[in-house]
Amino acid sequence: MSADQINTNQYWRSLYYFNIYRLIVGGSLVIIIWKLQFSHFDSYHHLLFLYIGLAHVLLSGLSMLLIKLRYPDFNWQLAIQVIYDIIFFSAILYASNGSQSGLGGLLLVSLAGAGLINRGRMMLFFASIATISLLLQEIYSSLTIDAYITQYSQVGLLSMAYFAVAWVAHQSTKYANVNDQLAQECGIDLPNMSQISQLVIQELQKGVLVIDKHGNIRQRNTYAEKLLNLSSSADKTDLIKLSDCAPEIANRLASWQGDNQISSELLRLSHNNAHVRIRFVSLQSDARNEVVIFLEDMERIQTQQQQLKLATLGRLTAGIAHEIRNPLSAISHAAELLAEERATENIDSRLAHIICDNTQRLNKIVQNVLQLNRRNISKIEIINVQDYIQKFLEEFCHTDNINMNIFILNSSKNYLISFDRNHLNQVLWNLCRNAWRHCRKQVGSIQIELSTGLNKNNIQLDIIDDGLGVDPQQLKQIFEPFFTTAANGIGLGLYIAREMCEANQASLEYIEEAAGGHFRIIAKSNQPCL
Repeated sequence: MSADQINTNQYWRSLYYFNIYRLIVGGSLVIIIWKLQFSHFDSYHHLLFLYIGLAHVLLSGLSMLLIKLRYPDFNWQLAIQVIYDIIFFSAILYASNGSQSGLGGLLLVSLAGAGLINRGRMMLFFASIATISLLLQEIYSSLTIDAYITQYSQVGLLSMAYFAVAWVAHQSTKYANVNDQLAQECGIDLPNMSQISQLVIQELQKGVLVIDKHGNIRQRNTYAEKLLNLSSSADKTDLIKLSDCAPEIANRLASWQGDNQISSELLRLSHNNAHVRIRFVSLQSDARNEVVIFLEDMERIQTQQQQLKLATLGRLTAGIAHEIRNPLSAISHAAELLAEERATENIDSRLAHIICDNTQRLNKIVQNVLQLNRRNISKIEIINVQDYIQKFLEEFCHTDNINMNIFILNSSKNYLISFDRNHLNQVLWNLCRNAWRHCRKQVGSIQIELSTGLNKNNIQLDIIDDGLGVDPQQLKQIFEPFFTTAANGIGLGLYIAREMCEANQASLEYIEEAAGGHFRIIAKSNQPCL
């Protein structure tokens, strides 16, 4: 139901109650005159008073029916009822020997009620009609009633009271209108603010849980569902025990409720090994009642910090690499000259080899560092991945003097993927070299599998070795820059490989379920080709 319909119903309901009051007043006067026979009210004309009272009761009953039918409209019905009340009270004043009976004061209630119902509109008009009617009644009574004592002063005071009531009703309803308008605006703003608050909480990159005093999760946002592995499709009105889905947090909450001096601490969740910072905030003075728990994913924060560091490092290393390359060229050139001189003693040749080996190592480091700034530059093309891997393995095994039987390529189809050819070569070279370093170096120790992913437009390229795999304690670090377990490694291979995959709208991940080492590239493909 709209706001206009609600206001209309309130107007008609107020008019209905106002008409009940009119019916009670008219009926009470009739009963007083007919049954109790108070001579004061009908001192001049008993039958006229009685007939006027009965007519008022009948017309009030007819008004009740018209209100139910809502015909004519609201303003017309209110105006007719007020004008009829003015005529009615003027007539009974005449029948009760003028204004000295005191019945004129009842019209004040009718005018005030009409002003409140109609929000002050036409109140001065009704007060003017009531004043004119009262003066005409007083003049007519003085002309037709013998020995009638005119009381114009009392009529004037009563008329002033009519206008005062009309003015007060008008001012009151004006302030009421302002308050109603303000309430309507607040009624619109509050739902909007509530929706905005809900949206902000849902999109907040921080988990939010509202826990009641019984340990039930009353409210949660999407990020909290992700951290706690809660189903987002379930009805959020269903109560879930915090101890059931996150017992570690429930235990810390119980400890905090016992001693709430420490409201923030780090915690690792057992079900997904997520590292989170939890913070408790009590909604009331008693910490055992409703509590809000904020969950911050420390891995995401560390990733953001790492990205900021890498952005700074990228600018720094670009300048360093440029400065290093110049002296490297001079050293390499000098080493070549020493090798050409071929002095009589072998010491010069040995020194030349040392210089060349180290310059090659430094040059490799520089190239890897430069890749940090070139990872977003890719020339994507369509690659027949099975043929490409066959040629790659031949080149790789020839370069590193590796038996080709170490590698087994499993693929039932030829797949087309979208990738930069140079980037794919560097990614495969890094992954195959890691697999070769950690495998048992037997026939079939390294398997390369091609298959269709869950999404038909994705191709999975799995590189699996029969080694020991990655230590679970190091899983979170293998893609971090400068992390390495090799004695002569620089720790940029896997990081650059993942960056290059992302530059080609692909992904690189480590599969934990496998017995040995298992890396998977998920690349985009337009369609599989038979």
